[in-house]
Amino acid sequence: MENNYLFDSDNLSEVGLERKHRIENDPSVRTDHMAYLPGMDIIESDVCRNVMEHFDTYDHSKYTAKDVRRALDSERCSIEDFKALLSPAAEPFLEEMAVKAQRETSKHFGNTVYLFTPIYIANYCENYCVYCGFNCYNQIKRMKLSYEQIEHEMKVIADSGMEEILILTGESPVNSDVQYIGEACKIARKYFRMVGIEIYPVNVEDYKYLHECGADYVTVFQETYDSDRYEQLHLMGNKRVWPYRFDAQERALMGGMRGVAFSALLGLSDFRKDALASALHVYFLQRKYPHAEMSLSCPRLRPIINNETINPLDVGEKQLCQIICAYRIFLPFCGITVSSRENAEFRNGIVKIAATKVSAGVSTGIGDHENKYSGKEIDETSGDEQFEISDSRSLDVMYKDISGEGLQPVFNDYVYV
Repeated sequence: MENNYLFDSDNLSEVGLERKHRIENDPSVRTDHMAYLPGMDIIESDVCRNVMEHFDTYDHSKYTAKDVRRALDSERCSIEDFKALLSPAAEPFLEEMAVKAQRETSKHFGNTVYLFTPIYIANYCENYCVYCGFNCYNQIKRMKLSYEQIEHEMKVIADSGMEEILILTGESPVNSDVQYIGEACKIARKYFRMVGIEIYPVNVEDYKYLHECGADYVTVFQETYDSDRYEQLHLMGNKRVWPYRFDAQERALMGGMRGVAFSALLGLSDFRKDALASALHVYFLQRKYPHAEMSLSCPRLRPIINNETINPLDVGEKQLCQIICAYRIFLPFCGITVSSRENAEFRNGIVKIAATKVSAGVSTGIGDHENKYSGKEIDETSGDEQFEISDSRSLDVMYKDISGEGLQPVFNDYVYV
């Protein structure tokens, strides 16, 4: 598959530009993307093997309308049924899938929709991922919030009524080390009842430390489960190590985290196979850790600074809806998050069918929540965003819109004793 995601780098130094071109054009200078680097935990787990056996043999073109009908009529959705529901043969059955998905959602989640917001505390990155706005060769305004700035941003968010926050950084252990992230978690615990982190994968002991600092759950995007495509898109940095990233959620659970979230970035490779692997990652890990809470996100590619033309490969809203409905039918207890990458109309519709969690009052920039929440212009001290969002509604508007659909917005349902 041709790589269409590279961007202009006119502002790189001559040495930096030469290095970038060498990494892009000479595979021999790249490290083995399947080999662990020194210091990375290697855990003994059969989850990866189980997932990839299905991923490697999945031929979605072989499924027929008869297979889809069998899947929809089955009381419990098997892996084979799930494969049929993800196939092109299921597209004419989308309305029927939505009805079944809505029934499962109502049965297990009632009419509730959970609200959260992300906070990006740094955008420094040491990886070269060619589709990401934070990547180390993209010329953007970099920033790392001080602890005082983190606390100020979190207070602004908490004052809006939000009770759950997701802390994100660029993938730079040098600029955003585990201790820095841990301090951010301690600050967050002062203001929020639920604290999630979406950071670079770390070792078991690091996850244990972050949990002790206040983190409840960990989100990791595998990006694509196609290891060959992954190698083409992740050219440098720790993120290049595909298996270490795959096992991140299990290491987080081994470190004591209460919950973990999974996702592929739909549009990087064959989205049907990536959706299959994402759900099976949950499926097999849930059987090893039945106490853990697990959820799926459903992000599609979005434009980034210096490249506004990237878009998800073959993944339209109809296909995204099919994936989300299939997720719900196959994993009825699993939370499903739809982010502000999608527009308001789509999110208003999908929460009535299968999604159980949405972000509100979102900013993917660094240090600009007060400016955004007050309606002021973003000032020069803000760091650039990771990608463009599509749904920029405030928390108040989101709350009213969800309530207007006959659903109950929920900020948090945990009681700590």
